[in-house]
Amino acid sequence: MTQSHMAREVAEIPEAARRFLSLSAEATARAAQAMRATDPELVVTVARGSSDHAATYLKYAIELAAGVPVASVGPSLASIYRRPLRMGRAACIGISQSGQGPDTVEMMRAAADGGALTVAITNHADSPLAQSSAHCLALRAGVEQSVAATKTFVASVLAGLALLAEWQEDAELHAAVAGLPDAFAQALTMDWSPLAARLARAQSLFVLGRGPAFAIACEAALKFKETCGLHAESFSAAEVMHGPSAIVQAQFPVLALGVQDAALPRLAETAARLVAQGADVFLTGAEVEGAVLLPSVGELHPLCAPLVLTVSFYAFIEALARRRGFDPDLPPHLRKVTQTV
Repeated sequence: MTQSHMAREVAEIPEAARRFLSLSAEATARAAQAMRATDPELVVTVARGSSDHAATYLKYAIELAAGVPVASVGPSLASIYRRPLRMGRAACIGISQSGQGPDTVEMMRAAADGGALTVAITNHADSPLAQSSAHCLALRAGVEQSVAATKTFVASVLAGLALLAEWQEDAELHAAVAGLPDAFAQALTMDWSPLAARLARAQSLFVLGRGPAFAIACEAALKFKETCGLHAESFSAAEVMHGPSAIVQAQFPVLALGVQDAALPRLAETAARLVAQGADVFLTGAEVEGAVLLPSVGELHPLCAPLVLTVSFYAFIEALARRRGFDPDLPPHLRKVTQTV
């Protein structure tokens, strides 16, 4: 069987990460210095699709590490509604793999006009997004041919974490980020075949997480839809108990993404409650009676661990797509660059 573009691109993640950390170090340092000089009271993110999940990840990471609130701004405020925003003492981070989305670019220009320090995270240093921003963290992930983003998603979060570590002058996080390429390589070896066997003929599932892992739950649910034709919904492991859990009955599949952080005991409690309702629960990071434990890389910084988990998930989802009879490179009705206004 011919290897898919998606499989090759997932396998390239460790090397792409090393390349970014090496070649974009100076740009990251300059952007971090500008962040320290601005000393933002608010960070705003602008993104869509997988890039917005990267932004959600960075929201939690920035709030936890820097104590600065982070808000997502809809690009249509600038592109459709033409509403200027006051952004003095704010930093605005725009994330786009292609850097070509007209609405994202327009919002970044509006943020700069409103007084914000603007930082673009994109795979293309010559893209409109990069050109409209004061700073650009070029991902240098190489060409991504599969419609479903994988290595560029991981590189986007990596870039944000590298920026955060430099901005906060956080030696522990900086060291953890430097070690991520090796952790990604290890993550590629994790065997999630028990989950693949359960989902081979499934129709729907829940994906749960908390903190930065909630962002990965959102990304995982999108990939289930894109590549496997599965109706997947993502929830915070807290929010799922406020209504959505009512539809969880016997043999309903649930993937709970746990990492070694302060939220893990609560996520494990939620997993246990769903097991008691009859769900087929698959869990990382903790053992819960009645749930299937999926392997994950251990001994990681809590702000980095969910990103490493993503790499294991990507290797799994590519194989699941093929098992379900889908071409993981060509999701129906989708294109690589989505031009929204």
